[in-house]
Amino acid sequence: MSKSREIYLLNGAVKLLQPEGGFRPGLDSVMVAAACPVQSGQSVLDAGCGVGSAGLCVRHRVPEINLTGIDVASGYIELAKQNEPDANFECVDLQDYMPHERFDHVICNPPFYEDGKHMSSPDPLKAKAHGHDSPDITLDVWMRHIHRVLKSKGSLTMIHQASRLDDMIVGLHKRFGALEIIPLWPKLGVPAKRVIVRAFKDRHTPLTMTSGLVLHHSNGDYTDEANAILKDGKGLLL
Repeated sequence: MSKSREIYLLNGAVKLLQPEGGFRPGLDSVMVAAACPVQSGQSVLDAGCGVGSAGLCVRHRVPEINLTGIDVASGYIELAKQNEPDANFECVDLQDYMPHERFDHVICNPPFYEDGKHMSSPDPLKAKAHGHDSPDITLDVWMRHIHRVLKSKGSLTMIHQASRLDDMIVGLHKRFGALEIIPLWPKLGVPAKRVIVRAFKDRHTPLTMTSGLVLHHSNGDYTDEANAILKDGKGLLL
């Protein structure tokens, strides 16, 4: 395992060991965790968990959950187990994952770039996290296998680039319903770069476009609403 360092999320409430030079958890992990509609006693799968950042942010907000994380990078899983020994972290490809029981909720921050469409990162952990070395793992494949491991009425909460929203909606409509689109606006009047989508298995209510969340004031400071999530671990539009 490469050299690691400590990083902190939620104003220091979540401490993580993270590989030097690897994919660094941050705002995306905190936001997708905040949008997960989990309740106490339920189960959550963090698909593509890395060092466990998003799942541990969910557990900070709702401590009494059964948390599982999977990732194809053994180095990340090794650190995830150190970051939270009480969770179940496993090194396995989502396509091959066969859980003993299906989950109430799945959260994920899937690879942004499909292999061959973007220049690969020279860092092997970043390349794997971004999807540069996995030509058979597309966004549609992710959604298909997440649907497979979810309970009926269970939720998927996913964060991705806003430019991929059309692909997400097409893929989700094949398998999910009650879609909720949550744009993350960098500032008022600025197009969203990230979007969170919540969707539910075996539900058929229409898609909802929410007001989303404005992250920054014009001076660059976080808004009160963003700070409540990023520092205090509050939920997002729950």
